[in-house]
Amino acid sequence: MTTDNRNLLPQSSELKVILLVLAFVIVAGTLWYTHSIVRDLEANQKHVASLFAKSFEYIGSGKTQSGDYSFVLEEIIHNIDFPMVLSDAANEPLRPYAINVRNIPLDTTLSAESQRSHLKQLIAQMDESNPRIKVEYGDSLVLNYIHYGESRLITRLRLLPYVELAVVALFIFIGYMSFSHIKRSEQSSIWVGMARETAHQLGTPISSMMGWTELLKHQAGTSDPKIVETLRDMDNDLLRLQKIADRFSKIGSKPDLKDENLMDVIEKVIHYYQRRIPQTGKKVQLALEQQGSVMARINRELFEWVIENLVKNALDAIETGEGKITVSLFERANHVYVDVSDTGKGIDPGFKKEIFRPGFSTKKRGWGLGLSLSQRIIESHHRGKLTLKESRPGVGTTFRIRLRKL
Repeated sequence: MTTDNRNLLPQSSELKVILLVLAFVIVAGTLWYTHSIVRDLEANQKHVASLFAKSFEYIGSGKTQSGDYSFVLEEIIHNIDFPMVLSDAANEPLRPYAINVRNIPLDTTLSAESQRSHLKQLIAQMDESNPRIKVEYGDSLVLNYIHYGESRLITRLRLLPYVELAVVALFIFIGYMSFSHIKRSEQSSIWVGMARETAHQLGTPISSMMGWTELLKHQAGTSDPKIVETLRDMDNDLLRLQKIADRFSKIGSKPDLKDENLMDVIEKVIHYYQRRIPQTGKKVQLALEQQGSVMARINRELFEWVIENLVKNALDAIETGEGKITVSLFERANHVYVDVSDTGKGIDPGFKKEIFRPGFSTKKRGWGLGLSLSQRIIESHHRGKLTLKESRPGVGTTFRIRLRKL
């Protein structure tokens, strides 16, 4: 089986690429901008910590008046909004711990050793993120070390782009789902309107033609066998057109499902095509493989239509003039399966995702609605599934229908 992409719009794929590139640019720009802000805040944080260390060095040098350093320390400490620990030259937290730490909650109910162990762990973590700052006396004597971590602002800024991206992704997902739902609803309305209008337009000429054939029968009588046979063929064709109109009228309405023997329904379709295949000039074998009687709840008219569409596509796919179409009917667990296979030219791998799209066709004639309409009948009216099971170019194609078993 095959379908042809005469109506596939290349602009849609190009638009997807453009949107993906634009999304990547937005993400990269957001991450870069946030990273630059974090980098500036880290530099400022390091500057404040260094200034704090220099203040200690200045006080330790004895160059300041006794009243000067209190103002300096108060102003510097007031600007410290990040966690900080003051330790001695051996990296041991200075006591009393509550005075020599900033922006670190300490549980005063714990023992001094527990508090010391907790601060030692914090110091190790801080030193992994930021290099410790020396408090020196002179040029070589290290009095203390200042260890510092990230402020809550920096931590929150680091998470900000990911939160923003998550919100944007959620918004895009909701928008996409809403747009898809609206698009499906619009397509459904178009389908129903087109189908019912087609049925309505066919109804009047079919009824008129039926009247004319009845009149011809009455006038011709049975005197000429050829005329009688011709009128009989016209009746069959008109009944066929009436059946097609009835099928279109059922689209969009609540389906009348009944328990049916699928083998009988499929045999009727096969018999119909077996009588017409020779007229196409092809030598195609049409076979039914089944495992006894298989029952399912279907609308007989619509289900026949689906099988006819699949067999017709299979017949079109056999371009060499000889081949085989096999309809397999079987049960597994709680489902009934109908496989329609052919030995045709197969489907191009690049088209497999498009074959059920309305308007998609690789044939020179046709509207590209057969597979899309068949899928809609199976999924919307029968709560089943119509899928492309497999297809290999030059080997053939298999479509699968899955229905719930009674």
